[in-house]
Amino acid sequence: MKICVVGYGSQARAQAQNMRDSGMDVIIGQRPGKSFEMAKEEKFEVMPVSDAVKISDIIYILLPDEVQKEVYEKEIKDNLKGALCFSHGFNIVFKQIIPPKDVDVIMVAPRSNGKEVRDSYLQNKKIPAMLCVHQDFSRKAKEKAKQIVDANKFIPYECTFEQETYEDLFSEQNILCGGLIELIKKSSEVLIEAGYPEEMAYFGAIYELKHVINLINEKGLAKFNEIISNTAEYGEYTVGPKIIDDSVKQKMKESLNRIESGEFTKEYLEEAKKNFPTIKKMRDLLAKHPIEKARNKVKS
Repeated sequence: MKICVVGYGSQARAQAQNMRDSGMDVIIGQRPGKSFEMAKEEKFEVMPVSDAVKISDIIYILLPDEVQKEVYEKEIKDNLKGALCFSHGFNIVFKQIIPPKDVDVIMVAPRSNGKEVRDSYLQNKKIPAMLCVHQDFSRKAKEKAKQIVDANKFIPYECTFEQETYEDLFSEQNILCGGLIELIKKSSEVLIEAGYPEEMAYFGAIYELKHVINLINEKGLAKFNEIISNTAEYGEYTVGPKIIDDSVKQKMKESLNRIESGEFTKEYLEEAKKNFPTIKKMRDLLAKHPIEKARNKVKS
């Protein structure tokens, strides 16, 4: 089968290279610009999205969520003959893209960023990916998704488009990005405002965090607690639940409800239409946070 990767950002580039190295027939559908030229330099056949879609058996859309609808409507919809594949269910679940009934709609969603997807492949390591089938018109949709999984050396875990989308957004907002960054900021602010050196706040809030996460991932929660000091373990049991208490859990439930209802998506797409003023403002503020100053001092 010929697979058209639409886009050539970090995730698209990694998976396209992996699939090509595994022997798949990969072409890149990309608008003119820097990414178009990069794909050509890296020896891919590159062409306008509409032309690539016409000759492909699988159209793998790997573009930012807020861009996918426009590209689909203008360049994919009227030229679509093959299956549609995604790495996140956002546009299908929230009906930004409504595919025809006579095509397969599948998803392969690696649980890692583009760099790790490529590095793991080259090191012959396997990373997990969600495998989802939304429409199985050909009765071979799962087999098509499995080919992409195998070509990337992913370990597949099956779920629905809805489950992948809601869980991914929830994890980003409550744990991996939103929750974690705020915990880092607030804890470092407490130490710095109490007169502790900025570097110490950085060590406790960021530097040591990577070691803790690696150990938890390797050993599990219970074994991790057997490794740390008794002082740390006792503090975890007696103080941790007071910081992350049931009120936080209730707010997380409200966050999940906002995601499942589509409220967050509506708000996000309005932000995108305005060219992300909130994101730009908050990035500027974050760059001025004391923990960033401390990090720069330590790194230098």
